[in-house]
Amino acid sequence: MIPPGAMVILAPLCTGIFFGVTSVAGLLVGSLVASIQLAISMSNSGGAWDNAKKYIEKQPPDSELKGKGSDIHKAAVVGDTVGDPFKDTSG
Repeated sequence: MIPPGAMVILAPLCTGIFFGVTSVAGLLVGSLVASIQLAISMSNSGGAWDNAKKYIEKQPPDSELKGKGSDIHKAAVVGDTVGDPFKDTSG
């Protein structure tokens, strides 16, 4: 975790030293815009994974999705395990 932390600290410093204040402002605004887009995407995809699992659980065992306990449901549970932190951390 030291290299990512060092990059967060050193990127604006090096940008300011080599390119000036205007470049630092551009770097920070660009980072802010990118993080907003990432938060919206994470929130939407986390909700989609959660809804997919709920939809599969409501299906009867003789349907194409085979309902709860099938391999498809197990994959949806894994997706929901990823999706829950997505929703929690981006909101």
